[in-house]
Amino acid sequence: MEGAGNVKILFVAGFGPIVRDTGESRKLYGEVLGISFKEESDSYLHTEALQGAKAFALRPLSQAAQSCFGKDTWPNGIPVPQAWLEFDVDTVEEATAELESRGYRMLIKNKKEPWGQTVTRFISPEGLLVGVTVPTDAGQEIVRPCARSD
Repeated sequence: MEGAGNVKILFVAGFGPIVRDTGESRKLYGEVLGISFKEESDSYLHTEALQGAKAFALRPLSQAAQSCFGKDTWPNGIPVPQAWLEFDVDTVEEATAELESRGYRMLIKNKKEPWGQTVTRFISPEGLLVGVTVPTDAGQEIVRPCARSD
């Protein structure tokens, strides 16, 4: 899917709320809505079993802050995101350049994660933490925890 710019979106890599109270969010999404989650040791709840996205996850705000700023707290002066959304693209560097040329402020640019994913993140006009990512490294599929970017 190509838009008017130079960014080629391949698919929605993941989506989910950024949560402040994991227990309450687990109750709504898990118990009330019946979504079965896998749980990582750091309270990161995710599933790859829902149709329509590669991953759906409840992401703690502290993890979103860590992935963007290297600390567990979200900085003052930057809107606190309510949800995260990631798009896998064909080229992160080109997508980043296109976004910047159109005035979007990057929180991180072309960051290589330990599991091999390269990501750029910014806050959308709606207050979403948006990532553009590349799912491969040297042409090989990377095994990563549910499009997780922290």
